Amino acid sequence: MPKMKTNRGAAKRFTKTGSGKIKRKKAYLRHILSNKTAKQKRNLRKAAIVDAVDAPQLRKILPYL
Repeated sequence: MPKMKTNRGAAKRFTKTGSGKIKRKKAYLRHILSNKTAKQKRNLRKAAIVDAVDAPQLRKILPYL
């Protein structure tokens, strides 16, 4: 059986935690930052965990994560 290919775009955006969950970066921190509060921007810097319903599709395109 040939090796499975990793989706390179997804590989750059997601990492795995120690417990096996998939970690992602939050959106909305690219532009129009003057309209957002400091609290909003601070919370957007933190990483988030991918929802359980989305995890199986990500595991399929990231077989070696």
